[in-house]
Amino acid sequence: MDDPRPGPEQLARIAERLALRTDDPRRFLRGLAWNCARIRPGLLGIADLASGGGNRFRGTGFRAEFDDGTRGQVRHFAGVAVAPVLLGDRLARIALRWALRDPDGSADDNLSHAALAFSAALRSGGLPVSAAAQWIRENLAAHADQPAAARS
Repeated sequence: MDDPRPGPEQLARIAERLALRTDDPRRFLRGLAWNCARIRPGLLGIADLASGGGNRFRGTGFRAEFDDGTRGQVRHFAGVAVAPVLLGDRLARIALRWALRDPDGSADDNLSHAALAFSAALRSGGLPVSAAAQWIRENLAAHADQPAAARS
């Protein structure tokens, strides 16, 4: 957790490494969830989702609309992205709404929607696994012209 790189860059680097190992979106998402949030595959992963997983990296450096000022944004993104793989799309949306209870339009709600869109694009083939890291950098990372929210 001492790595000074912003969370989206760490997430993207893991995505790059995973994309070298597999082009299967479900396997990729399970790998991302394990490496970024300590969410295991299969039934154990469902238990990990229920407990919130674990922060492996600092979750800072996200665009303001995704940044709630905490360090849990990498974990949040990876967990929500894998939820449809572990639970199915419908149950994942229900579980996320019930479990997270993030207010509509909040940073966490926005990040959840981005993670679900990322997951759906990968699983549908609209986003190749090989392009996942670029998607993360372009869509999640705060850029010089889009500073991250202030830290608490």
